[in-house]
Amino acid sequence: MSRRRGDPLAIGRVIGDVVDPFVRSTSLSVAYGTREVTSGSELRPSQVVQQPRVDVGGADLRTFYTLVMVDPDSPSPSDPHLREYLHWLVIDIPGTTNATFGQEIMCYESPRPTSGIHRIAFVLFQQLGRQTVYAPGWRPNFNTRDFAELYDLASPVAAAYFNCQRESGSGGRRMYP
Repeated sequence: MSRRRGDPLAIGRVIGDVVDPFVRSTSLSVAYGTREVTSGSELRPSQVVQQPRVDVGGADLRTFYTLVMVDPDSPSPSDPHLREYLHWLVIDIPGTTNATFGQEIMCYESPRPTSGIHRIAFVLFQQLGRQTVYAPGWRPNFNTRDFAELYDLASPVAAAYFNCQRESGSGGRRMYP
């Protein structure tokens, strides 16, 4: 359940900045090569060049999901005026499979932060049916909440995020109380 105080999504303010509190009801696994994304983990741009493997749980192949990958800290955490930047959008992912079985409607664009530590969030929604979600016309100023409302996606069913900063950057993200 994503309402608990110790939930990394709440601590990292993905809940709040990207999505409202929700109850996790489906499994979501994101991995770049052998590196599994755990909420709050740190990955460098060189580690996220290729699109990740995203495995989706769910009840069966007749349930479809939408995966949204956004950066709520674009172009910088101190001035996120492009919040949110859409890095990837995959729809029609059948339950119990992975994102390669879905339809990529916004191709993967690897995160390349130029300043500060950026949160890169993966949000999974259950769709009402197949071919009910369409690509937005832009990447900057994307809004996950508005997108979900537009396509009747309701609350997320799962989410994860990692922190990313330029290769030469140092230090970690300040965790909020």
